[in-house]
Amino acid sequence: MIVNEIFYSLQGEGFLAGGPSVFIRLAGCPLRCKWCDTEYAQKQMAGQDCGIAEIVKTVQKLPGRFVVITGGEPMIHPELPLLTRSLKTAGKHITVETAGVVFMPDMLCDLMSISPKLSNSGNNSGFDLAVLRDLIGSYDYQMKFVVDSEEDLAEINQVIKKIGGVDLGKVMLMPQARTRDELLTKSPMVAELCKRSGFMFCPRLHILLWDNQKGT
Repeated sequence: MIVNEIFYSLQGEGFLAGGPSVFIRLAGCPLRCKWCDTEYAQKQMAGQDCGIAEIVKTVQKLPGRFVVITGGEPMIHPELPLLTRSLKTAGKHITVETAGVVFMPDMLCDLMSISPKLSNSGNNSGFDLAVLRDLIGSYDYQMKFVVDSEEDLAEINQVIKKIGGVDLGKVMLMPQARTRDELLTKSPMVAELCKRSGFMFCPRLHILLWDNQKGT
């Protein structure tokens, strides 16, 4: 597997925000979101080729039980189920962060963190409805939408309706931001949308605490 970086930090987003976690960032992503904050991991070969045992060994040297597999887009790696199996054997809690472009069945994953990309990402299609249905039907999940403007709420509601069967209590809205200043500027708007819609507000603690530093 091509690993871009492995580091220890706090989970910045989702229902586990604030939890000390080891992050495994895999290289490669088929999407090119215009506001991507990890462009350095987009290319398929943007990292070092590592074996599963080597990755797990590195993770075990770092504190904590929580592991977040992110990218790039982790679900494009066919070896991912082997990695999650090895991490579970090592006693880890595993979150996989995905845009919802690929489905893998029977993977050992405690939380599937799904972030379908809206039109504000610049992608014509940042997700596959059939893939999203399979993901929410197979894994415990949270669904995070990046919000760039108030107009995004209508699209979010449309997407949720098209997917069908989404637990609305697991839907989160998070501000589009790559810097602390952008986060502070857009958070009040997103908070108002959450109050209007009933969706949860998703923090982005890593940006608030460390701005746009890599590996945080």
